[in-house]
Amino acid sequence: MALFTTFSWQELRHHPWRNGAAVVSVMLGVALAFAVHLINASALDEFSQAVRSVGGQPDLELRSTAGGNAGVSLALWGRLLNHPDVAVASPVLELSTYAVQGGKKVLLRVVGVDALQVAGVAPDLLPLPAAGADRLALFAPDMVFLNPLARQAFQGRSLQLQQGLQLRTVQVAGGVQAGGAPLAVMDIAALQDLFAVGDRITRVDLRLRAGVDRAAFVRAAQSAPDWPAGATLREPGDAVARIGNLSRAYRVNLTVLALVALFTGGFLVFSVLALSVARRAQQFALLGVLGLTGRQRLQLVLLEAAALGTVGSVLGLALGAGLAALALRLLGGDLGGGFFAGSAPALQWSPGAALVFGLLGVAAALVGAWTPARLAQQLPPAQTLKGLGSLTGRRSEAWVGVFLLVAGGLMALLPPVAGIPLAAYFSVALLLLGGIIALPAAVGWVLDAVAPLVARRALPLLAVERARRVRESAAVAVSGVVASLSLAVALTVMVASFRHSVTQWLDTVLPAALYVRGASSGSALDTAYFDPAFVQGAAQVTGVERLTTQRSLPLTLDPAQPAVVLLVRPLRDAQSGVLTLPLVGNALPVPPGHTGVYVSEAMLDLYGARLGQDLPALSASFRALALDNTAPAAPVFVAGVWRDYSRQFGTVAMEQADFARISRDTRVNDIAFWLAPDANVAQVQDRLRDLANQLAHTPGGEAGNLLEFGSAAEIRATSLKIFDRSFAVTYWLQAVAIGIGLFGVAASFSAQVLARRKEFGLLVHLGLTRRQILRVVALEGAAWTTLGALAGVTLGLAVAVVLVHVVNPQSFHWTMELALPWGRLAALGAAVIAAGTVTAWLSGQAAADRDAVMAVKEDW
Repeated sequence: MALFTTFSWQELRHHPWRNGAAVVSVMLGVALAFAVHLINASALDEFSQAVRSVGGQPDLELRSTAGGNAGVSLALWGRLLNHPDVAVASPVLELSTYAVQGGKKVLLRVVGVDALQVAGVAPDLLPLPAAGADRLALFAPDMVFLNPLARQAFQGRSLQLQQGLQLRTVQVAGGVQAGGAPLAVMDIAALQDLFAVGDRITRVDLRLRAGVDRAAFVRAAQSAPDWPAGATLREPGDAVARIGNLSRAYRVNLTVLALVALFTGGFLVFSVLALSVARRAQQFALLGVLGLTGRQRLQLVLLEAAALGTVGSVLGLALGAGLAALALRLLGGDLGGGFFAGSAPALQWSPGAALVFGLLGVAAALVGAWTPARLAQQLPPAQTLKGLGSLTGRRSEAWVGVFLLVAGGLMALLPPVAGIPLAAYFSVALLLLGGIIALPAAVGWVLDAVAPLVARRALPLLAVERARRVRESAAVAVSGVVASLSLAVALTVMVASFRHSVTQWLDTVLPAALYVRGASSGSALDTAYFDPAFVQGAAQVTGVERLTTQRSLPLTLDPAQPAVVLLVRPLRDAQSGVLTLPLVGNALPVPPGHTGVYVSEAMLDLYGARLGQDLPALSASFRALALDNTAPAAPVFVAGVWRDYSRQFGTVAMEQADFARISRDTRVNDIAFWLAPDANVAQVQDRLRDLANQLAHTPGGEAGNLLEFGSAAEIRATSLKIFDRSFAVTYWLQAVAIGIGLFGVAASFSAQVLARRKEFGLLVHLGLTRRQILRVVALEGAAWTTLGALAGVTLGLAVAVVLVHVVNPQSFHWTMELALPWGRLAALGAAVIAAGTVTAWLSGQAAADRDAVMAVKEDW
């Protein structure tokens, strides 16, 4: 064992550049994967704590999935309140709105509770009157109690809450202990009156009496003949599960991409150790003559790989923790994806996760070292000492690579598992493995075709012939390059395709010149709106030619899934009559007696919607939308499918006239304006603000300041900025892949050229000058890296097809067109070729500077 340690340590210590390349590749892969895990684990933990604080610990939650925000009926709450098995039935009303104070506008979650019931279920929501306040203030109208973050955002004894274009003044009477985002608690009856929502209840928290079987209670209650459709009794924690599902695809894909970086690092370890074993062949042979068995030589190489992997993993864990802490501070917990917006959780270190990702780094190094270790085990000691042995092993069979490539293509056709494209991930791995295994044969075919073209030129012929005879060594040298370049190409094509598709989509959905909305947050759509009077007045504003409106409503079709969004808007152009949605395929005519809707692609995967078929779940929700419960029972017909890149979990678009037949809800959330050719946009905005102030009777301008304006160009630029932020981590992964590839080129060719000192000496004795030797070396480097770049780009394009057409639809439930940024791809390939050529030239200079006579004499 001491001999093992000494031999390995000397090898690692005397070649820091080459071994450093392997360490860095493992370190970066571990760091990225561990950072992604820590960020998401910290964000989910922070979110779950806030949910537990606000939701308390009830035994069951009663919610209704019918009719969007219709909520739980009072009759059902009263029945459960008087049920003999129920100890506490605490009603809760939840709304989101904007709080305004001193010109500052903050999204505020407002929760209405029954103070007599809430203490038994959610004590953190129990209002605590401030010092000197009336103890009965919690029952008074217009009194709110703020949590710690809300108290930090608002100072003083009063603030204003937005309802439409009106501002309702409320008094701050105390606080609550609930954590999380800014939150206000009111008496539920006071909140219902303040926002004029009637008797709406969002949910009822139930605490059962001791000894009651929870599952039996649920079965008995929901099987009752008069149990309302859409009402569900579920255990608490659904909100955490929903937000976990919402962000799962995003974080799983980031983690897999980070592990692919680690996967490419394993190829670089393979390349480095294969060249190291080849360079030390006579040393291994001498150890074999001295009694070291083949198994011990294998263990020796694996020991070196384990040392490289351990160092890389330890450094990667430290770097990953630092990156996670920095990302949580700068980006919050959403990694740019927007799933935990406004949350800045503390870093949650996980020893178990650190151990797992550390072991993955060591495992990647050991897997990469297995083939070189086997070659060291199988070398013939006597022949190797005489310079007659070969460490290239038997040539890889091209059919194995072809088989893996075909298997990878077939794996891409399989469906996802539990919403995760596992088969597609394996497809990517098989494509990379198959391409690299088939690389020697491909190199041979290409060089066999090139050789006749350079038969009359000595130096190119020498370079090509050597590459032909040592194609296995060439494949070893460029395997890490191919793996890393293919990852870089795949990420480049995926991001470019998505950005191109989003850009075209924005051009379609933003036809107007000016847009105004009441709420930038989807959770405030029910409180930040425009009434018909404002819409009618806006149409008469000077400079406005015409306008269209849009109403957005959340619809909960499945309690286990986030809500889908109902968009009510004119779906056809007023002049041409053409559908304005970015359709996938053609639309179908709506049969008589049906309500036609157009669903986004996510509805196909998550809710089984099919073009030309009815969707009963939507029909039930639409019937419940009627405020007077007299909606016609027209079934919903899916007339078309469209792309919606802004909502991952489903969107339903329907005509305003159809919605008018279903509901008397005349509120509007967004207005699009077509302006006159000579209109001044700033003046139109000022006139709209004045209109809002006039209708809301706020001469101080408070109502006008609630309007949020945006031009098509501004919204487009903001959307693309959000897109780039969402893919910020992907850009870093792309940069890391390129860095690993160029680092691998330098390390591999440096080791290759320096190991050929005797060959260069022989060429000098045959009459070649130092300059000619360097030209041969540079030509070999150019040949090998050109082939590696071609292979990497080809494999990368194949992987990109899987990412764009399989991973993306299965993860995020939308499709996009493949876009090939040839300029960037050419730049990537050129960078690899240039790095390989320059590195080979510089390494050749170092090797050619050795004394040629002494180099050849070592073989005598």
